[in-house]
Amino acid sequence: MSIGDVMALACLLLAIVAGLAILSGIYKQRLAHLERKLEITAGAAAEKAAQYATHNSELENRVRVLERIITDEGHGRGIALEIEALRKDGRASEVTTQ
Repeated sequence: MSIGDVMALACLLLAIVAGLAILSGIYKQRLAHLERKLEITAGAAAEKAAQYATHNSELENRVRVLERIITDEGHGRGIALEIEALRKDGRASEVTTQ
């Protein structure tokens, strides 16, 4: 092996190392970008979940008011019994029609 072959091998190894360094830098930037994108998505999802929770509690309060209006009336006794029966059966989401 001549000195020229050694120099060529050294240049080749140096080029491979430099190429790997460049590729690892690109990969790190890509990971940082994906991490930032994930943080933004998670923040948006958390905000949307909070909005849904607020809306859900508002709807629950409205249903309680409606149930109180119906059951507080003298003629709503039958409806009050139906509501309680649905709660006991676990079918509060179903609507019964007569």
